[in-house]
Amino acid sequence: MNMNVTVSAPGKLMVFGEHAVVYNRPCLVTAVDQRMRARVELTDDKVFFLDAPEVKISGYARPIREVGMGEIPKGAKFVEIAVKNFIENYPSSSGIKVTTASDFSSQFGFGSSSASTVCVLRALSELTGKKLDNKQLFDLAYKTVLDVQGKGSGFDVAAALYGGTLYFVAGGKTITPVKLRDIPLVVGYTGVKADTVTLMREVGEKMKAQPERIDRIYDAIVKLVEDARIKMIEGDWERVGKLMDFNQEYLRDLGVSSEKLESLISSAKGAGAWGAKLSGAGGGDCMIALAPEDKKKAIESAIEIAGGQVIHILPHAQGARLEL
Repeated sequence: MNMNVTVSAPGKLMVFGEHAVVYNRPCLVTAVDQRMRARVELTDDKVFFLDAPEVKISGYARPIREVGMGEIPKGAKFVEIAVKNFIENYPSSSGIKVTTASDFSSQFGFGSSSASTVCVLRALSELTGKKLDNKQLFDLAYKTVLDVQGKGSGFDVAAALYGGTLYFVAGGKTITPVKLRDIPLVVGYTGVKADTVTLMREVGEKMKAQPERIDRIYDAIVKLVEDARIKMIEGDWERVGKLMDFNQEYLRDLGVSSEKLESLISSAKGAGAWGAKLSGAGGGDCMIALAPEDKKKAIESAIEIAGGQVIHILPHAQGARLEL
C-alpha cells in the first residue's frame, strides 16, 4: 500500500493573556515560522512505528492494536496518543509509520508537542480520505493534549493548525484570526527551560488560596487582551507595547516572572523597546519585546549583553499545510 504525506505546522508564541487563558479568559497567540514536520505513511504491517530524533525516539514500534496502552516513552506520548485518538474515531486496518523533524529546539517552549500532534492528525486525515476541517482536527488534537498533560487551554494547538495570529478562548470556544500584516517582535531566550506543568500548578494553588485576588488579575488581563487586539489591528504598536508592560506587571503579581526574564525585559526597554513581557508559562523560556525598526539591532544587542539568546523567528506564520 505505502501511501504517505508530509505535513508541517508552526510553533507559537503567546503575545497576551498567558495563565488567564487556562481560566477561560481570552488570549492573543501568534504562529512562528519555525516548523515541525511529520512524514506519515500507511503500511500493510499493522504496526505503529515512530522515529522522532528531536526527542531522542528512534525505531520505536508496537502493534497498532496496542497503541496508547501501557508505558509510553515521554518523547512518543503526543504522537502515539494522537494516533490512538484518530483510529478510535476513524478505525483503519493499516499500520502507521511516523517520522518527525523539527526546525526548532523543544527547549524554547514554542509548542513542539502540539505542532507534532497537529501534523500527525492532519496527515492521517488526508491519508484516510476523512478530510477533517480545522475545528474537527482541533478537537482531536486538544483531546490528545488533555490525555497526555491532564490540563491545558489548547492555544498552541490552535496556532499550529490555523496559523497567523489568533484571538483564542480556552478549549477552542472562540478561535478568531486577527487580521495583521506583521508584528514587530524581538524574541529573547533566557537559557532556562520552563516547567510549564509545575508553574500552572503553583498558580492553581494561588487561585485556591486567594481566588478573589487572582480573579481580579485575570479580569484585568482580559481588558488588556481586548485593547491589544484592537490596537494591533490598527498598527498602534507603541500602545500595544504599553499594554505589554501592564500585562507583565500582572504576571509578576502572579509570581511567574524570574530574575533572568526581568533582566532581559528591562534591557530591551532600556534600548528603546515600546514594551516587553515574558511569553508563555514564565519561570524561563522566552521574553518578547516590540521593537521600532530603527531600534531593533540595539534591542537585540541589549538582550545578548544581559545574557539572553536572540531567536530570529517571524511571527504571524502560516498554519498546518501539506508539503510536496
